[in-house]
Formats: sequence, structure tokens, C-alpha cells
Amino acid sequence: MSSLRNAMKSQRVHKERHQPEARKHLGPLEKKKDYKIRAADQNKKKKALKTLRRNALNRNPDEYTHHMVKSKLKDGEHHEMVEDEELSVGDVMQDLTYITHRRSVEKKKIEKLKAQLHLLESEEKPKNTHILFVDDEKQAKKTSAAKILDTHPALLGRSFNRVRLSQLAHMSLDIDANNPDVKKLLKSKSRAYKELAQRIERENKLRIMQEKLEVRKKLMASKSKDEEKPKLVAEGTSSTAPVYEWPQVRKK
Repeated sequence: MSSLRNAMKSQRVHKERHQPEARKHLGPLEKKKDYKIRAADQNKKKKALKTLRRNALNRNPDEYTHHMVKSKLKDGEHHEMVEDEELSVGDVMQDLTYITHRRSVEKKKIEKLKAQLHLLESEEKPKNTHILFVDDEKQAKKTSAAKILDTHPALLGRSFNRVRLSQLAHMSLDIDANNPDVKKLLKSKSRAYKELAQRIERENKLRIMQEKLEVRKKLMASKSKDEEKPKLVAEGTSSTAPVYEWPQVRKK
């Protein structure tokens, strides 16, 4: 019987009190398990700082380290001197394949966004034409394209969503700016235009990277074939790839 009573004692759940009402603004009351985790973390940090301080005091300033010749002081700050690693042809081809794939994905997304936003360039003329037929020259002089198409003259230049006059009469042109639906529509439209601008900029950066990798691939290929070195015409910048001129070689 005593063993059963002892077993019941071990299964008792010890509850800890919560934060008193007067101290509720200070947040939840820290329990012992939380305190143990915090104390262990603090002691670990103290031990690490003590070890670092001891190593700094025992350090020999005249001892050679690799960092002495691989770093330089610039404006009172240490900067690492990173050497350009020579890439192999396989690495360049792998990077070029990935950049080309990412650029094609971005171009597809840009075209999709442009189709959604009806972004039509004003300078570009429409490829198709709309020919209107009338009975005689007298009717051609009296009538106009706007009358035949039953639309407003200002909408004749549009190749999409050309509204008729009957539809314009029933449309409400007064837009309530405080309407939540209008606000939501304008917000989504501005967000879409912002995303389009970001994607166009990203596609442009990928295009520059692709051109630079293609030039590097050609240089490495000419180096492996023991051909004459190409002449540098223009150095590469952040927005353009370098331009080289290869000597003309007569093929047998």
C-alpha cells in the first residue's frame, strides 16, 4: 500500500504561479526552466569572452600570420585582398546556362505582366490595319471612322477595349477615390507596375551578366586553341560587357 502511495506522490503535478496582476505589465513570470536556459547561455558567453581575452593577452605580435600579406589598411579599416580565381570552361558554361535560363524566365514573366496591364508602347505602330468600306465617295466624305465604329474619336487609336457610344452613355465616369474597392484596385495596380519595373531591371542585369560570360567563354576557347590573342577595344563596365576584336584567320 505504501508503494502505491509513493507512486501517487511522484505523479503529482507541481504548478507554478503566474505573474501577479500588479506586475502583469512586466510580461510573463520567468519559470525555473527558462532561467536555467538563460543562465547557461550567459555562462557560455562569459567563458568564450574569457578565452578570447586570454588569447589576446598571450599573443605574440611578431609572429607571422597569413593575414599579414592578405589584407590591407584603407581609411583605418582592414580589408581582405581577394584574388580572382581562374574558372574552368565547365564552370563558365554552367553559370552561362543558369543565367540564360533565369533570363528567359524573367522575360516570360515580364510579357505576362505587360499583357495584364495592357502596356502598349505609344511609339510602336500597330501591325494590323482596319479597312472600312462605304457605298460611294459621297458617303465617304460625309461619314467618319468614329461614326462607323460607333465610338468616340479619342478612342480610334486604341487597338483594344474600344468602347461604343451606347456603352459610354451607361458608364459612370465619377470615380469615388474613397471607395474601398477602388482603393484596392489602385493599390494592386501600383504594386503590379512596381513588380514590372523590378523585373525589367533584373532582366537587364541578367542580360549584362550573360554577355560578359559569353565573352569570357570565347576568350577561354581561343586560349585553349593557341590562337592569337584578341585585341581589347573597350573595357567592360557595370552596364556593358567588354568588347574584343579577334584577328581574321583564313580557314583552309
